[in-house]
This record gives sequence, C-alpha cells and structure tokens, in this order.
Amino acid sequence: MAGHSKWANTKHRKAAVDAKRAKINARYIKQIEVAARNGGPDPAGNPGLDLAVAKAKKESVPNDNIDRAIKRGAGLTGDAVDYEDVTYEVRGPAGSALLVECLTDNRNRAAADVRTAVSKSGGTLADPGSVAFMFQRKGVVTVPRTEGLTEDDVLAAVLDAGVEEVYDQDDRFEVRSEPSDLQDVTKGLEEAGISYDNDEVAFISDIKVDLELADAKKFLRLHDALDDLDDVQSIHTNADLSAKTLAALDAES
Repeated sequence: MAGHSKWANTKHRKAAVDAKRAKINARYIKQIEVAARNGGPDPAGNPGLDLAVAKAKKESVPNDNIDRAIKRGAGLTGDAVDYEDVTYEVRGPAGSALLVECLTDNRNRAAADVRTAVSKSGGTLADPGSVAFMFQRKGVVTVPRTEGLTEDDVLAAVLDAGVEEVYDQDDRFEVRSEPSDLQDVTKGLEEAGISYDNDEVAFISDIKVDLELADAKKFLRLHDALDDLDDVQSIHTNADLSAKTLAALDAES
C-alpha cells in the first residue's frame, strides 16, 4: 500500500519476503514500460521514465530488468505493451475505505480478481465516486527520523518547492505537496543532504477511521488479498490505528 501508511510498517506483515520482492519488482517494471511507451526510451527527455527508473533502482530492481522494460515499452523488442489504469473503490470494516489502483492489460480479468478478493475477505465493492470523494491526490515523501533532524530542518529544505505541510509522525516526517511539486520536494531534500525512504503520488484522506484490534485484523485480511493481485499497483486507505492497536497486532505476530 501507499508508503505513508502506518499499515506498511507493522511487524505482522507477510513473511514471504521473496514473493513480495518479486511483486514489487513487477510493479516497477510495469511503470517503466508505460512511461517508455508514453514518452520514449530516453530518460533524459522523458521525465516520467526518469522518475520510474529512479524509483525502481531505489527498490533494487536489477538494471537488466530495467533496460529490458524500457526497450519493451518503447516497442524496440517487437512486444506490444498496452496497459490501462483502473481504480476500484472498496468499503472495509468499521467504515474504512480503500482506493485500489490497478495497471492491467486485461480490464475484465482485473475486475474479476478484485471482485473475488473483496467478496472473500468481507469487503464490499463500492459504486464509483462513493469512496473517491474522501481522498485527495498528493505528493508524499517520508523522511526517517535521525538524530538531530528536526521538523524545522525538513521544512527549510522543501520550503521553496511548494510544500503544503510537514507532519511529525513519531519515527518519521511526512512531507505533503501537490503531485506536480513532488520532484522539487525530493530535490530540495537531496540538496540539503536529508535522506528520504519513499516518495510517491498518493491518495490522502482527512477523514480517518480508527480501527480496533478485531476490525484491524479484518482490514488486513482484505488489504492483503488485494495486495496479492498481480494487477494491483497501490492501495490507499483512510484506515488508521492507535499505538495500542498496533502494539496488539505486533504482539500477535
């Protein structure tokens, strides 16, 4: 799911590390293929491809895989790449909501897979617009808290990049901006010598739903079933959890 979420950091997350790594690699490969198809194979003249490649390398996607994806996406190998973006709106336990972004070459397959995952996990597919209205698309950069680094330091580094807000979230700082300002934000951090561990365009909701332990478990089952699908690129949610619930989940892992 989107990297800014607390859900991504809980210890109880899946132990199938190799399988998860393969899924992450496949997601970035798709993004590279689409960027190369839309803007050509040269990252210097294709900002979308340049960003996709940079993110893939940050996640340790092998260079050979990246090069093949660029060539495939640009049509240099004879293979056709024809993906489309599809977003599904899902209702989870206790009034929680999820936006599920897919990148697929078969819309019917993606729809069937999402529908099956949702129904088997106790969720409900929502009508278009009934969930999406709660979310806004934002650029999000997470900066791990290090000794001596303050919120003011982070804010000073990104002040000229059009940043909207810097949030202090215990073990990290979260920088939010308009999506178009995301690259300027990361550039500002890099120039200030401040490391960040994730940058993305994400759907953010100001309407948070706090989940107690029982509902948190149900939510995780739903989230993980969706996250396992090959076509799913990212999952955004308004679900939140308290330190108490987080500790209880970790204790059961």
